[in-house]
Amino acid sequence: MTTPVCTSASAAAAPAGQTLAHSRLRPGGGTPTYPSFASYVRARQPVLLRTARSLTANPCDAEDLLQTALAKTYVAWERIEDQRALDGYVRRALLNTRTSQWRKRRVDEFACDELPEPEPAPGDDPAERQALHDAMWRAVMKLPARQRAMVVLRYYEDLSEAQTAEVLGVSVGTVKSAVSRALGKLREDPELVLAR
Repeated sequence: MTTPVCTSASAAAAPAGQTLAHSRLRPGGGTPTYPSFASYVRARQPVLLRTARSLTANPCDAEDLLQTALAKTYVAWERIEDQRALDGYVRRALLNTRTSQWRKRRVDEFACDELPEPEPAPGDDPAERQALHDAMWRAVMKLPARQRAMVVLRYYEDLSEAQTAEVLGVSVGTVKSAVSRALGKLREDPELVLAR
């Protein structure tokens, strides 16, 4: 998969006096443009951090992963022509970086059985919801890396099959079959069977 590039980001620069904190909508369209890399990061960091946290169980590792992906994006910022592709570019950098980390995993790194507990959401039974959430993440973390990435992009990031295929550089059929196998494994996971 190739990312569209251009010769300069100066076309995306904000007019004098315009604040960089907010993205602008393109005339005649609903796609935001970002006058600077900093404005893009401010606008999209929460969503991108959520993606990074889906790829690793440790919140600190997720922040490091996002920083690395953003550093790669910063280097390519002036060459990225289509700003609609920015999130895809960063997601691809996240996945590539995480895959590299899996390949050269250090011996002193290990997976833990317990996931960090997020802030409890208001609802009927927070303890039951937390137990189900923990069981689900343990089951997702047991999936092979490629299936886990596809499940995260499809169901946690809510990307379509085509978008997931594009981010991962595979065919839509590959996404469909891998996600189907992953969901089958999740349905058979003993912890999730007991939680139903």
